[in-house]
Amino acid sequence: MAKKTKALLYNLICFAVLFILFRYLIDKYTGLTGIFIPLTAFVVGTLLAPKFQAAKFQGDEKIFMRWIFIKGVKEIK
Repeated sequence: MAKKTKALLYNLICFAVLFILFRYLIDKYTGLTGIFIPLTAFVVGTLLAPKFQAAKFQGDEKIFMRWIFIKGVKEIK
């Protein structure tokens, strides 16, 4: 599988997990109703999900991750 495809899948999976988690938590513990529940979960999930990107580095394609909870950019093996 190509590194770009892996990075895209990592982004999708991380966002989906956080979106579903926050959708449930917002629905259960806040007074929001209607479209505001998934909209709020989308914004929170987008902000908190790690970002993955495939890039060529020193002649080799690698996957890098950036997240607000860790400092800097990390290489994913």
